[in-house]
Amino acid sequence: MLKWLRRAGLAVVFVWFFIGGISHFTRPEFFMAIMPPWVPFHAAAVYVSGVLEIVFALGLLMPATRRWAGYLLIALTLAVTPANVHMWLSPQLFPDISEAALAWRLVVQVLLLALIWWSTRTTERVRSRTVDVD
Repeated sequence: MLKWLRRAGLAVVFVWFFIGGISHFTRPEFFMAIMPPWVPFHAAAVYVSGVLEIVFALGLLMPATRRWAGYLLIALTLAVTPANVHMWLSPQLFPDISEAALAWRLVVQVLLLALIWWSTRTTERVRSRTVDVD
């Protein structure tokens, strides 16, 4: 049962980042608009982070790269946190999004970090040996 839950979590993480990465190219104006003003090179940051989301999501598909893809997705998620904090602290800039939704974005981000960590770990069967979830 745990194996299937872990795979379901992995699927959620994959879809989240793969589709999210694609959306950086189909809706770049949204991502540029949510970036704090102190972050330089908005367009480049949006496109680079989109590529990284897609590449790291693909890394989840292979057991050999899954753990590192998880580490990198955690780092990337933390790197984009200022955009979510900026949205939460500046709700007047995002009138189409409720303040509650802006706060929930931060909660979802924490839950997503936990799901990335949990779904990309191996399961220890014996202290000296690890067995991958696949």
